[in-house]
This record gives sequence, C-alpha cells and structure tokens, in this order.
Amino acid sequence: MRSREYDLDFRDRNGRIRAWGITLLAVSALLWTWCALLLLTPYEVSEDHRSSDKCESRLFTDRGTANGGLYRGYQCANERDWPEALAVLGLSVPVSVAGVALFTSGSLSIRMSAHAQALRELDEPADAWNT
Repeated sequence: MRSREYDLDFRDRNGRIRAWGITLLAVSALLWTWCALLLLTPYEVSEDHRSSDKCESRLFTDRGTANGGLYRGYQCANERDWPEALAVLGLSVPVSVAGVALFTSGSLSIRMSAHAQALRELDEPADAWNT
C-alpha cells in the first residue's frame, strides 16, 4: 500500500470515529432534553379514566402539586420523581464524555494527517532543488 492510499484510509477511519463522537454527543443532547422536559414541563396524572390531576413542573414549584401535593392527596409527587430525572442526567455524562473523546481523537488525527501531508508537499521542491 502506498503512503497516499494509507493516508486516505487513515483519514477515512478517523472520519468514522469522529462521526461516532458526533452521534454520541447527539444522544447526550437528547438525554439532556429529556431531563429538561421531565423537570420543566407541567404534566397530568390520571388515576382512573374519570379523574385526573394537573401537576406543576417539578423544578418551578414551591410546595405545589409536584412537591407537596402528596399531603393533599395528589398523585403528582409519585409520577415524576427526582431519581428518574437524575438517572437520565447521570446517564448522559458517560455518553457525552465518550462522544467528546471520540470526536476530539478523530478530528485531531485528521488534522495531524493533513499537516503532515502539507509538510511533505512543502519539502518536495526543496528536496528536488538540493539534489
């Protein structure tokens, strides 16, 4: 395999690694969005088909239906609990770290390969002139 073919294959492999990093970062962004929706949006809980409780968001309430409603008989506190949102947020951390690592590794390898190719091309006229 010639060096040019090897270099193009190397860049292609690292382009795929970078694409995996972008994919993992997109998954992490979706997890962050899901966590934000769990914490910021109001919701509705239906115990049976006849009655339902309208619940405030988990984050922007002060002893309202979402946080203190269990004492008044609302089921809102049981529907969207904090551990679920924190689990989604915790799951996004390793996914985003892996995504950043893959994206950085792929991008850096491609840029270093391009830099090495540019140096080889700059050295060619000087080597031809010296011989």
